Amino acid sequence: MLPTENAVWLGRELQRRFRLPCWQFALTATDANRFAIRLARYLTGRSRILVFNGCYHGTVDETFVSILDGQPISSPGNAGPPVDPTLTTRVVEFNDLPALEAALQYDDVACVLAEPALTNVGIVLPQAGFHPAMREITRRTGALLIIDETHTISAGPGGYNQKFGLQPDILTLGKPIASGVPAAVYGLTADLAARLSSKLGAEADLVHGIGGTLAGNALSLAAMRATFEHVLTPAFYEQTIPMAARYVQGVESVIREFDLPWHITQLGCRAEYGFCESPPINGAQARAAQDSQLSAYLHLANLNRGVLLTPFHNMALFAPSVNAADIDRCTQVFREIVNPLFY
Repeated sequence: MLPTENAVWLGRELQRRFRLPCWQFALTATDANRFAIRLARYLTGRSRILVFNGCYHGTVDETFVSILDGQPISSPGNAGPPVDPTLTTRVVEFNDLPALEAALQYDDVACVLAEPALTNVGIVLPQAGFHPAMREITRRTGALLIIDETHTISAGPGGYNQKFGLQPDILTLGKPIASGVPAAVYGLTADLAARLSSKLGAEADLVHGIGGTLAGNALSLAAMRATFEHVLTPAFYEQTIPMAARYVQGVESVIREFDLPWHITQLGCRAEYGFCESPPINGAQARAAQDSQLSAYLHLANLNRGVLLTPFHNMALFAPSVNAADIDRCTQVFREIVNPLFY
């Protein structure tokens, strides 16, 4: 429960990487997102949030909402929700700025919770101008913008936020930042932190629902510092991003060779192929392109040849120990396992 000197080092490092001045610690990205949503509701006095169809923000109750036939629904497989998430959450398609603006016109949305790119239905990248426009719309309508960088830290040392100059009110990050030890962070702008301090006033010690006994514990902070100092460094990305690009080139060559209606998308040091010719621009298109039997075959066939993809995606993640020979082996394996599908 007591702070350590690593908290000071990490605060400064997070400021440097993500360009937000004020930071707090949590244990998971789910918690960081939950706390950020609570703060947004507290500061705005609004009750709803908005997410994008196909998003992933951990196990935050309000985010398990999808679109079916143009209508919001509780996402399939949403086990035991405390309330129907369509009562708490507006949902629109990623990259659909008119839909976003329409959903925010009622002045009841506390925050837009967004990944810089969708990452849980395949990789869906933002279209040109999407992020600046989303920032302008949220500011104009009074909704706070929360960017969940947890999966897109693959883009570089400061994630997608630093690489592309995003301007969130709150940024959340977890999962890889302590090399397997539970740890997460959320950062606020100076203006938002000042508004929060002013609103809390003398009742700061009475706030419930934010934080936890083990948030910021000594082990988590030590692991987080070691990860930022020695793992998620510029050298890490200088090695892994080119290896991901080499993997993409190899997969694309096989796609062209067999004239497959597939594509592959890269996001920093991660890449994923999908079963439609053009990269999807939203969650609905990405879901429509999924094929569970084909994915199961590709996972097993890769695994039988020594290549491990992530369990729920056709996604490859690249460690700094991976070299060009490893990538070329992956391309060879991909060709071997695709070939029987057509001959």
